[in-house]
Parts: sequence; structure tokens; C-alpha cells
Amino acid sequence: MQRTASAWTVKRLVNYVRSFGLTTISKTVDEFGRTESEITSEWEARNCAKRIFKNVAKPGAKYIEEEDLMRFLQRVEIHTIFPLFEGALETGKITKSAFRNWVVRAYYERKSLAHSLNDTKTAVQQLHKLASAIVAVIIIVETLMVMGVASTKIIAFILTQLLLLGFTFQNMCKTVFESIVFVFVMHPFDIGDRCVIDGVQLIVEEMNILTTVFLRYDNEKIYYPNSVLITKPISNFYRSPEMCDTINFTIDVSTPMETIIALKKAIQTYIESKPKYWNPKHSVIVKEIENVHEMKMGLSVQHTINHQNYGDRNVRITELILELKKMFENLNIKYHLLPQEIHLTQVNWNPQRPLMLPS
Repeated sequence: MQRTASAWTVKRLVNYVRSFGLTTISKTVDEFGRTESEITSEWEARNCAKRIFKNVAKPGAKYIEEEDLMRFLQRVEIHTIFPLFEGALETGKITKSAFRNWVVRAYYERKSLAHSLNDTKTAVQQLHKLASAIVAVIIIVETLMVMGVASTKIIAFILTQLLLLGFTFQNMCKTVFESIVFVFVMHPFDIGDRCVIDGVQLIVEEMNILTTVFLRYDNEKIYYPNSVLITKPISNFYRSPEMCDTINFTIDVSTPMETIIALKKAIQTYIESKPKYWNPKHSVIVKEIENVHEMKMGLSVQHTINHQNYGDRNVRITELILELKKMFENLNIKYHLLPQEIHLTQVNWNPQRPLMLPS
């Protein structure tokens, strides 16, 4: 018989998250501290969220209420964790989808952290091998000198050969040195970060001493030498603060000022009603009037997230644009083209016969 998770596991999960005590790969919540079972896929994370939700919420309920959490959390702690779930702060309820999305998001974050630590460990091991080889050569030379086996001429000959090798592999040595500086000193990104390089959005898949592997939007793998990346400007969404977006639109220049003021008020009301999505700070500006009939405007908004999760960003922008469309319809804001002149030439036709139009 399959064992179900107890409601107390939610408290333990929240405490782990708040104290950064989660392991690098999220474990199944119903087996915390008892086994080494791990969540290894999104499907398992969804099932885990489903089991937790079922054991916390009332039987048959579609959401977790505050009183459900009061059984094992204090009120202050409940108010602390509610902002973690989408829509919970406004409604006071945690829906199944919001809870599932939170667990899946936590799984991906821990997975990225695990991969980042693993790749960093691999890079350190590679650097350790390189340093060990150099130190071994130095120790051998010093040992031969101390034991008197190698004379000064032999040592000079060995050093000369090493210098020749250095000149021969000068470019390789430079590449290795630049790669080490890039990975361990600059370190502009970690595994899972969304970056922009040469105008293309890429997700960091793997980091090594000499190369970094990226995934493009179509899951194509791209290998970049670190010695090349060190010369390029790199934008990192994950390390960026709350980011902004601008929506441009055009209205008819004859739109009354009262309607424009009402539009600004409607936009402000909508943004303030979505504190989980948008920062209250926003601006509606008029950019220019073109061709005497169209007024170009722009709405600048600030997300409560950065653009690391581009899917969430697109969902929010889509909802905002659809809401703008509703506002335009409610306020009867339209856009009209300038009148166009139409020149007709007289044609010979018999008024006794009906004019036949082509089908």
C-alpha cells in the first residue's frame, strides 16, 4: 500500500525553503529525512505536489485555505509564504495549479543548482589536474637538483626545451589562461541562467574549463569557447533585478482628452489589482503625433520578476495586452486612416443594359 504524505511535511518544506535548507536536488516531500529518493522529472514533481495538496486541503476541496495551514503554521508564517503562490495573496487561497507550479518551479531551481555545482566541481577537478601536472614537473626538477643527479647544464637544457614548448603552444596557453579567468574570476553566469549573447537568447546548459554549452530557443546546442566569451558582452536575465517592458500602441489624434485620462486611470486600476505581476510604478507617455492623424503612445510597466522565466513574462504581457484591448473597446478608442482620394474614369456603358460585374 502506498503511504501518503502527512500535512506536517508542508511546514517542513516551507522551513527548508526559508532557511535555504533544501538539498540541491529536491527530494520527494513525503520521504524527507527517511530515504534518498529524489524527484528526477517534472512529472514526479507534479505528482508530489498533488499528494501534498490532497493531504493538506479539506477532502474534495480545490484550494488550501488559511485555516488549513493554521493546524501546523502560525499566522505570521502563513502570511510569509502566501506571496510564494500565484493569486494567493489576493484571494487568501492556494489553488491546485498555483501549488503545483510552485513545486515544479522549486524542482527546476534545485536541479539547475545541482547541475551548476556539479559542473563547477568538474571544472575545479580539471584545474586541479593541470596544476598538479605543473607542480609535479617542478618537484621532479627540484628533486634531481637536490640529489645531484641533474647538473646545471641538464637543468638549463630542460628549461630551454620547456620554453620552446611554451612558444610552440603559446596560443593554447593563452586560451587556457583566459578560460580559467573567465570561469573562476569573471563567472558571468551559472547553469540554467538565461543569457543574451550576440543578440540571441541562450540558456546555459554546461560549463567546462575551455567551453560552455548553451541551449537556444529551439533546443539547438551551441558550443562557445570561453576564450571567445571573455571578449563578448553578456546579458544575464537571472542576475538582473525586476525588469521592464514597453507596449506601444497608436490611437486617433481626435481622441478626447477625457478619454485618454480615463484610459490612464483604467490602466492604473488594472496594474494595482495585480500586485503579484506588476510593480505599481508605471508610465503612459505620448511619443509623437505622426501624419496629423495618429498619436503614438507607450505603456511602460515593471514586472515583479526578471525575464529568466520567459514563459511567465510572455503570459503576463499577453494578459496585459488583452486587457488593453478591452479598455479600448469600453472607452470606444479607435484608430482611423486618413481619407483617401478615389479617382474614377468614365466608361462606356448602355443604360438600357444592366451593368455586369465580374464574379
